[in-house]
Amino acid sequence: MFDTAYAQAAGAAAGPAGFMEGPFGSLILFLPLIVLFYFLILRPQQSRAKQHQAMITGLKRGDVVVLSSGMIGKVVRVEDREVGLEIATGVTVKVVKGMITEVRARGEPAAANDSKA
Repeated sequence: MFDTAYAQAAGAAAGPAGFMEGPFGSLILFLPLIVLFYFLILRPQQSRAKQHQAMITGLKRGDVVVLSSGMIGKVVRVEDREVGLEIATGVTVKVVKGMITEVRARGEPAAANDSKA
């Protein structure tokens, strides 16, 4: 008889805390962590990826760029996936566009270069 009364009293005292022990309790604890993870890591990474894609799309002849290896060169030819990069006078290499990390100086538009010649 005392065992039953004790078990009922313990169950009544743990009523609100029992909700946190169920499957929804762990979800409620992890939900703010997941939201924080999204805003601190995923969202900034997505915006950096969009900026990088816009930078690569906007490449044109005459731009001075920095590669992921640290090499600096001038864009002489732009193709779909690759760029012709002049790294020294008369030395041109073909580089994958994704390896360009920074555009240091924007070149003049192609029409302006043609009109000067």
